[in-house]
Amino acid sequence: MTWSHALKETARTGLAIERTRMEPLVALRGACGVAIVIGMALWLGSPTLAVSAAFGAFSAGVATFQRSWRPRPWLALAAAAGLAVSTFLGYLAATHTLTFVLMLAVWTLMTGMSWAVGPVSGLVSTQMVAVMLITVTLPTSTLGALGHALLVGLGGVVQATLIVLFPVRPWGVQRDALADALAAVADYARKLRYEPMAHFDPKPLMEARSAAALTLRQARRRPRQLRGYRLLAERIRPVLASLADPVVGAPEEGPERDRVRELLAATGTVLDAVAHAIRHGRPVRVPSEAMSVLRVPEDGPKLNGAARRAALRLLSLVADVVEASDEPVEEVSAEGRTVHRFLPRPGMTGAVAMALRAIRREARWSSPVLRHAVRLCAVSVSGYLLSTALPLGHAYWAPLTSTMVLRPDFAQTYSRGVARFLGTLAGVLVGGGVVALVDPGSYLSAGLAVVCVLAMYLLMRTGFIVTSACVSAYVVFLLSIAGAAWGQTVQARVALTLLGGVLAMVAYAVFPAWETPRLRDRLADWLTANGAFATAIFDAYARPADRRPRQVRDALLDARAARSAWEQSEAQAHREPVRHRGLSQRAARAAQTALSTMARVVMLLEAHVPERDAAPSEAAGDFAEALRQALPPAAEAVRQRRPPDWEAVHQSLTRWQQRAGDRPGVALRDAEQLVLALDDLTEALTRSGRQSRTPRGPSQGESP
Repeated sequence: MTWSHALKETARTGLAIERTRMEPLVALRGACGVAIVIGMALWLGSPTLAVSAAFGAFSAGVATFQRSWRPRPWLALAAAAGLAVSTFLGYLAATHTLTFVLMLAVWTLMTGMSWAVGPVSGLVSTQMVAVMLITVTLPTSTLGALGHALLVGLGGVVQATLIVLFPVRPWGVQRDALADALAAVADYARKLRYEPMAHFDPKPLMEARSAAALTLRQARRRPRQLRGYRLLAERIRPVLASLADPVVGAPEEGPERDRVRELLAATGTVLDAVAHAIRHGRPVRVPSEAMSVLRVPEDGPKLNGAARRAALRLLSLVADVVEASDEPVEEVSAEGRTVHRFLPRPGMTGAVAMALRAIRREARWSSPVLRHAVRLCAVSVSGYLLSTALPLGHAYWAPLTSTMVLRPDFAQTYSRGVARFLGTLAGVLVGGGVVALVDPGSYLSAGLAVVCVLAMYLLMRTGFIVTSACVSAYVVFLLSIAGAAWGQTVQARVALTLLGGVLAMVAYAVFPAWETPRLRDRLADWLTANGAFATAIFDAYARPADRRPRQVRDALLDARAARSAWEQSEAQAHREPVRHRGLSQRAARAAQTALSTMARVVMLLEAHVPERDAAPSEAAGDFAEALRQALPPAAEAVRQRRPPDWEAVHQSLTRWQQRAGDRPGVALRDAEQLVLALDDLTEALTRSGRQSRTPRGPSQGESP
């Protein structure tokens, strides 16, 4: 993609305004928190204190608008605590320009590195820098700075209290629809206990599918706990029917039928527990008795043939449903006592250790996170120094704009830069015009600021340009409480916003962190993860008695994570103005298709994993070993722009085919499909290698 095309696309993205689902009750609650804090500060303190407190409540309210299926007051408290600390330190350093610049450099560098922990940490840290830059301009003493910091923290306490007192169910329609779908499947399971040919009403699944129809923006913000439940419910329903059917499942009477009834009842109980957790936004609590039924008995399987395969598939799907929330899952006894805990969350010490490890992993020059931190530090400091030298006042506005615009990837930085400037221009003109015409006092300015906050919270998901306009008008009205001149506000804000946005865009062009050169690394990681998943499955065929379900499960999760990382990188690279480095868009799509086919073949093979008492397959073990040995050099070849060599895998497959003769079996047929997918990958990379002999674009870190 050329620079002109990339700039057009990013500008179009930044200016896009999308109709999306609003959360009026959540927006009203957040605006009430800001109003309470401003009112208390004006009544008991001064307009300057009201401005500090309002910024704390505003930022704490923004922090609660994260992807979650239940309210999280601790987000508001954590954001307010960080804001209070950054504000107090900013006040202490603001008296000397050199000291403040040094502190700003260190703080922005830490803010940039916080993106290594996750997007929520990055956004909250960005808010800390933004609030610090604004509040330190308000005159006060050291003791007054402590009071300002406490008021900023008080804003977060007020927001957290409102969340506890007035909880609002986010994503309520989707949650209710998913809970109804799971509850319907649970009722169907219980009904099949004594009516093997019972009818299933598909209406709840249809309503869940309708509720899951989201826009692209909504889908990106959907909580991870709400993804996948509906598909799992749809996959469980036919398995239940095949297990209960006396023709293809267990006989109508006898020990096998009793075992089927136990499985059906336990499945209904677990699905009801998960549906209750989804509906009420609580951790999953499943009865211990039901979970014990949904395990293979110690004395061996009690079902045979097709019924056994359906039962094993049901156990796997129910386990997926329980783990799909990605939240702690408790197995409780009949008395309500916790017997076992799945997916436990790390405590405070563990969370800090994980964050430090994540930052340490990104502390390398080729890391996009470290490059983002360096860019953010350099742009913020240079923007502050340039703004101080200009006769406009409000030196904080340019670094504030750069901090809010800069993101680790190209597309977001440039789209937000355009949206920030135009949104700020609109918000400052509207806010300044109202101040000039009406000349509002402190209380009327506070009311107008609260209205802007309500509009921003309500329209937060529609687009960054709308958010920027609302925030800019909010700042104008808020600073007018303290008596800021509206004319200087309009002129200075527009000029410094343009300066900050230009600095951010130029910084990314001069010191980029392109995702395009990393595509081959992501592809190699995905190939390695898929290969590990495949070898785990073929090892289960080779040595059924030694198979470990947890090993297969971990390999599957690693393959999913690798695919997600590839898709994210490919989407970012598609919007970058960088010529491909050995992997064109066509080759990337072909390689993705090949590896997706490989993953699908292995997933289908997993459904037919033999029992522990099945006969070992020497040919499957030979194939698994050949694939295991070929994967590391193949992944390295992908990174080095060379076609991978699968000759050893082909030879092992040929030996397997010769042993099987005219009775190939499921494993051999899937192995053949897997080798075909690997050959398709080689063809895609070979074709890309021929295309990459054209003159190459700039390397990592260079400007194209």
